Amino acid sequence: MRKAYVPNRRSALSTYELLVRTEFAAAHRLHGYDGDCERLHGHNWKVDVVLRGERLDGLGMVVDFRDAKRLIQEVLEEFDHQNLNELPRFETANPTTENIARAIFEALAERLPEGLAVARVTAWESDQCGASYSHST
Repeated sequence: MRKAYVPNRRSALSTYELLVRTEFAAAHRLHGYDGDCERLHGHNWKVDVVLRGERLDGLGMVVDFRDAKRLIQEVLEEFDHQNLNELPRFETANPTTENIARAIFEALAERLPEGLAVARVTAWESDQCGASYSHST
């Protein structure tokens, strides 16, 4: 007979992951790129953020989605309706989709409360093309 699952029991390997999908609009150009993307152009970026936590609160949530969305929007305010090349974080890095995913990951990680971590950020420059960033564990 199988043991009943007890949600409050903690296993060393148990984690919860939450996905929040959002978007922002911004322009960029890729320095040194041989093609159209070297010219200034824009995207309606889609962003998938995966948050990870090991514990549930008294309501059974890792974090309230409302709070998660607020924190993510605070980060994306820096990017929204901007020329990404003009942002300080892209002074030394090309604003590629890969670097945008990393920048969002790092900025969000600084804002999260204890017990909550960024597992992965995927930035989509189109419906078919995106890049993800995560830390190796």
